[in-house]
Amino acid sequence: MQPFLGKTMSEDQKVHIIKTAGEMFFRLGIRSVSIDDICREMGMSKKTFYVYFESKDELVAQLLHSNVMYIAGKMEKLLQMKDFRKLVARFLKHQEAEKNDVRRVPQLVYDLKKYYPRQFADFQEECFQTQKEYIRAYLAQGQQEGLVRANLNIELTAILFAKIHSDAVRDLEAIEAHGLNMHQLGHTAMDVFVRGVLSEEGMKLYNE
Repeated sequence: MQPFLGKTMSEDQKVHIIKTAGEMFFRLGIRSVSIDDICREMGMSKKTFYVYFESKDELVAQLLHSNVMYIAGKMEKLLQMKDFRKLVARFLKHQEAEKNDVRRVPQLVYDLKKYYPRQFADFQEECFQTQKEYIRAYLAQGQQEGLVRANLNIELTAILFAKIHSDAVRDLEAIEAHGLNMHQLGHTAMDVFVRGVLSEEGMKLYNE
């Protein structure tokens, strides 16, 4: 595929590289996959690769950004449900089923922390800001429906739980040392979060 036949084709190729690299990273780890490996997998030259990315570091950064946007898209769809009860149920189901989140793969987190600390730090901050905004929106919707406590400080609660999740990923080794994983952490954190913010009416529905 020629890289400059048009903006759409150029962007499609870039997205295709990110997708292919992401699949390889999830399967083999980031450190062990080289630019040569990616090019070989895609049947393209390194010259073409460098049309889209200056380096593997840039590819990793854009892949992480794409991952945040993917998760944000899922959260946005939940918010559009306009029904807090269904939103909570669907969010729990989403937590159970989500497998494309970089943060759920210990090998990727390890590689990022050790070999791509700047990209990982930027990723963590973007995840934190994104989660905070959506948690705030979820809680505001719940308050409007009378299912979230009216006296709840939404801003501080959103910051608190987004920060807890962010720091937990940073210290993934400590979690694993206790025989736990990100899936269990996510489910437990969500249960604690929901029980802590719901009104009496909300708890009745949640327990059902």
